[in-house]
This record gives sequence, structure tokens and C-alpha cells, in this order.
Amino acid sequence: MALHLATTLTTVPLLRLRPLIAVLMLSLLTACAGTRPAASATPASAAVLAPASAPASAPVRFLLTFDDGPASATSANPTVRILETLARNQQQPGIKAVFFTQTRAANGGGTPRGRALIRREQAEGHLVALHSATPRHANHRFMPPAELAASMETGVGDLLAETGVPPTLVRPPFWAYTADTLEIYHAYGLQMLLTDLSANDGKIYGVNWSWHKRSNMLKHLAETRLRWAAGELPEVDGATPVVVTFHDVNSYTSRHLAEYLDILVDVARELDVPLAAQPFYDNREQLERAALARTVADGQARQQLPGFWNWLWH
Repeated sequence: MALHLATTLTTVPLLRLRPLIAVLMLSLLTACAGTRPAASATPASAAVLAPASAPASAPVRFLLTFDDGPASATSANPTVRILETLARNQQQPGIKAVFFTQTRAANGGGTPRGRALIRREQAEGHLVALHSATPRHANHRFMPPAELAASMETGVGDLLAETGVPPTLVRPPFWAYTADTLEIYHAYGLQMLLTDLSANDGKIYGVNWSWHKRSNMLKHLAETRLRWAAGELPEVDGATPVVVTFHDVNSYTSRHLAEYLDILVDVARELDVPLAAQPFYDNREQLERAALARTVADGQARQQLPGFWNWLWH
């Protein structure tokens, strides 16, 4: 999720600066992130080994999601490269993903190129969902209810016009939501999907790379493994959907997506997390069922978010 700090700081009251300052801290931490731990270091995997009495859970299937797109670049377009990698890669050709789109983004979904890519995502069997329908990456938590409702109506209409079907999923920018925003989503037929793992690849000005791809995924999957081993995650079509978030406007992500796919499979093996025969979703209907099973129904209940974001909003 793009971090437009300069714009946001000028529009949000001072009393709300705590979370924004924290977002700035995240930017700095991302830039200074360490490298992958030495092969001999195993505290993450050792910490989450389930006791022998843990309930049997269905094997994991990674549910890939992409935020902030589509990109509008005419050359080396990150969204295009991601679509190509999902279709052709060594792990599992033909992967289907959820694309949380910004339908009115001035440099993306609001352009002819962006709208064409939304249609392409739908045509290639992916699930097109809503992220925002504002010119900028607006925080839904800080939007007046009437303004948020109007943007939801706009976004649903935009995606219906481009794909021929109304969206069923929404993801709030910055993961920021309240019980009131969730109620507005539901009023427009949208269910909110958060995430279990995050690549922490939000497009930050001057920082759009990662030096700790594997260690980050290992940490987040280790935390999710606890919930999986306890039987807290739902089973859908014989598998446990584990949601993973990337950003398809990030050129670094687009160039390294095949490596990210390898990392996900590798860290699952290190943590002794059994994977489904097809570790990624390759059918839009199954993908949608799995995603809907992981959506948030209660806006008052605290939801687990990966790492920094859990601290920021809770």
C-alpha cells in the first residue's frame, strides 16, 4: 500500500499523527532492513513447532494478493510483468491472484492503460477486487462516512463496468479500518480481506526494494503457523488458505516475484508446514471461496496483522 506521507500529513489533524509517524518509522526500517539470517540460525522455526497434541489442520495453500495497481507505465510495466510471472513460473504455472485495484488512481487505474489492465486481470482468470476509488491512496479510517460511501459506490461501479461482475472483496489502504468503515463496505456488498503474510513491499518514496525477503516471510509464516496448528484458520476445499500480500506497482516486486514464490515454498518446508499438492490457487472460483472464508465479519474484534501493522492499528 503506497505511503503518500507528504500529502497525508497536510490533511490529517495533529491528534492523528501518532500512526503517521509510525508509518514514517516503517519507511526507515524498510530502508535499513538486514540481510537473510545465517543458515544455522533457526529460532523462528524452533519457536513455532506445534506440540504433539496439536489438532490436525488441512495443508496450507498460499492465497496471493496484490495491492495498489494496476500500474500505468507504458514500458516495463510492473503489473504486466507480475501477470506474466504468475502465468509462467517454475513453481506452479497458471497461478491466480486477487488484485486489489485503485480504480481512480491518477497514475494507475484512472488511466486508459490502467483500465485495460483491470480487464486483462479479469480475462486471465484472476479475481479483481477494490482497494480504493480516490485519486490518491486515501485512508478510509479518516474519511467522512458519506465520502467513503460515495467512493465505494464509485469503485464498485468502476469494476462492474470493466469486468462485467461486481467485486466481492475490499482491502482498506494502510490496513486502516473501523467498525463503521466495515459497515459501509458491507452496505455495498464488499467483504474485507486482510492478510497473514506481507512482503513489506509498499511503494515508499526512494525505497522500493527488500534486503530481507526470506527472513521476513519466515517470520510472518512462523507467526501464522501457530494459528494454523491450533486449528484457528478455516479449511476451504481441503486446504487452509494463508493470505500473502504484495504490491503490483512495485517494480522490484515484479522483477523478483518468481523468487518470492520459491521463498514461500521454502520457508513452509523449513517450518514443517505441509503444503497442498498445488501450493498456490489456480482457479478463480476456488480462490474467491478461500478469500471469502478469510474475510472479517466483526469490526469490533481485534484482527491479527503482520508485524508493524499490528502495533500501528491496535
